[in-house]
Amino acid sequence: MSLIRPAFQTSKYIQPWASLLLMSRMKSIDTKEAPILDVKTALAEPKELEERSKLMGHITVPVKVDISPITGVPEEHVKTRRVRIYIPPKNAMQSGTDNVNQWQIDFDSRERWENPLMGWCSTGDPLSNMYVNFNTPEEAITFCERNGWHWFIDGEEKQKKERVKNYGVNFSWNKRTRVSTK
Repeated sequence: MSLIRPAFQTSKYIQPWASLLLMSRMKSIDTKEAPILDVKTALAEPKELEERSKLMGHITVPVKVDISPITGVPEEHVKTRRVRIYIPPKNAMQSGTDNVNQWQIDFDSRERWENPLMGWCSTGDPLSNMYVNFNTPEEAITFCERNGWHWFIDGEEKQKKERVKNYGVNFSWNKRTRVSTK
């Protein structure tokens, strides 16, 4: 114990590791068992422990993040784009509600032309067929701002009204549930 304490008191970054070791030592004194120490922590030098504690911290970036120069998209597609953020409608062919609560981004349409040889529809826009899903509109807004796109939210999230239906309603005697046999 006398060797561990001076080594941990040399640096302010090692305090969390030191308290962990000291607590395990105190528990072993109370229970009269051998202390449980992490081998990497016990054998590491103070410089290594200081580096580990620095790597475990969070990095905060104070400036606005703009990744548009490194995405590889031509500048005319970055500067003049408008992005629509919306909740896509439920597919009419399906009865489930699996992907209904996700937000999606959609780009404005650019010039298209028909290929004279094959008759295919062509475009010079690399972003025209891209759809990206997000859990919240805030995530979509952050994504658009990082890429340098102008955005707008189309429609708001609609709260679904919960219908309370119990099993006993099937057997109730009222005009709504009675079925005529004629």
